[in-house]
Amino acid sequence: MILELADEAATETFGARLAATSPDIGLVFLEGNLGAGKTTLVRGFLRELGHQGPVRSPTYTLVEPYDIAGRRVRHFDLYRLEDPEELEYLGVREDLGGQALNLVEWPRQGHGWLPAPDLCLSLTPATPGRRVHLLATSPAGEQWRRRVLENSP
Repeated sequence: MILELADEAATETFGARLAATSPDIGLVFLEGNLGAGKTTLVRGFLRELGHQGPVRSPTYTLVEPYDIAGRRVRHFDLYRLEDPEELEYLGVREDLGGQALNLVEWPRQGHGWLPAPDLCLSLTPATPGRRVHLLATSPAGEQWRRRVLENSP
């Protein structure tokens, strides 16, 4: 599924649509170059769930946890990771397990170490705005993708 997102507001709106249809537990990969809109999409996702504070890419902290209305969401940014094995030393395996929905920017930095995602979102520039390619890679991801399609404007 490929969608055209006209601008930053449309990217946030798509993030909100993902959140409105999301399961409580899962793994989402967010791929795209710098400035592609990954964090903007996460901002829309978190706002839809009820988060009121700032949403920044956790480039230096690696992960930013959110507990919103009884749901746990973890936002990862692996951009600065030099070796996927660093994730083991940082205890990320435990973070990815359990009762949370995990959103991972720059998943290629964790290649060979990260588990397979439920959804993979790839953002690329388009004129105007950007395109998002949504790929389901698990049965749970396919169910989620269908819910997103059913709730499209």
